[in-house]
Amino acid sequence: MAKVLMKGNEAFGEGAIRAGCRFYFGYPITPQSELAHFLAKRMPEVGGTFLQAESELASINMVFGAAGAGARAMTSSSGPGISLMQEGISFIACAELPCVIVNIMRGGPGLGNIAPVQSDYFQATRGGGHGDYRLIVLAPSSVQEIIDLIREAFDLAEKYLNPVLMLGDGLLGQMMEPMELNEEKNFFIPPRPWAASGRMGGPKRIINTLYIVPEEAEKHNLKLNQKYKKIEANEQRWENYQTEGAQLVLVAFGTAARICMGVVDYCRDQGLPVGLIRPITLWPFPVKAFDSILSLDTVHYFLSVEMSTGQMIEDVRLAVNGRRPVFFYGRYGGMLPVLTDVVKEVKKLLLEEEP
Repeated sequence: MAKVLMKGNEAFGEGAIRAGCRFYFGYPITPQSELAHFLAKRMPEVGGTFLQAESELASINMVFGAAGAGARAMTSSSGPGISLMQEGISFIACAELPCVIVNIMRGGPGLGNIAPVQSDYFQATRGGGHGDYRLIVLAPSSVQEIIDLIREAFDLAEKYLNPVLMLGDGLLGQMMEPMELNEEKNFFIPPRPWAASGRMGGPKRIINTLYIVPEEAEKHNLKLNQKYKKIEANEQRWENYQTEGAQLVLVAFGTAARICMGVVDYCRDQGLPVGLIRPITLWPFPVKAFDSILSLDTVHYFLSVEMSTGQMIEDVRLAVNGRRPVFFYGRYGGMLPVLTDVVKEVKKLLLEEEP
């Protein structure tokens, strides 16, 4: 097993290739452009196709076509570019085709800046585009986890015939960390009975998103909804960090979770009973993690720590379901939560009277 130093954006690309992806279509936008730069060189080395499209609209529709033909395909962008892809993403979800989309979030709203934020949470977890659909959303917090999770992203996309979105931020995309790479092996991609083959004869394989008759549209929506319920039941992922005996539990994902791990370590050293739930799937949100912790009856409060004005906190409140108070601490516009400031919020809750 080799250990290499790799940037987060590069790990997304290398991980995709090791997962059998051979088609990438994208358009450059900071802070994810290194992912495209990496695959522009790496894809031809493995006999794959890299194509810089003329726009984000074109790139997502190229993914739509490649996925429909049975290829493992992906694209990547940052917030404004993902916004432009929303129509195509909705089409792919409706057509029940697998693909992987990477969003390396940047400051917003509007054109914003290239600093790291987590303010695309709603866009990712609420579908983002038109119609009733869902994306499976994975949130790595390290370069190692990027390369581990992206293989799972392709597997989940094909298991459920649904797009999977990997959500990171500008810091995660740009940072370099040592990571372990397993020996690269030939990757077997199973048959695709759902893919359009172009062959004459045999069963027709028609990829469709148009349901003119309302009864047919309702039937398809019910089918999709049953799939989403199955995903919610079976695919919740999270990490508990020092939650044993915790009276206050932080909730954070991605870069914010890394900072909160430091907060937990500091607080534990100070004798403060603090723990962390780190959601790995943002959709389905890991409600089971909260049910498990609340069953221990030691937790007094939850504190959602985000690099946004407060988006994930809505899911935290839904998961807690009124059983405990839920509070919020956030930084906005590209500013990172600072350990000392989060610790102050913790002490307000644990050492002072209940607000």
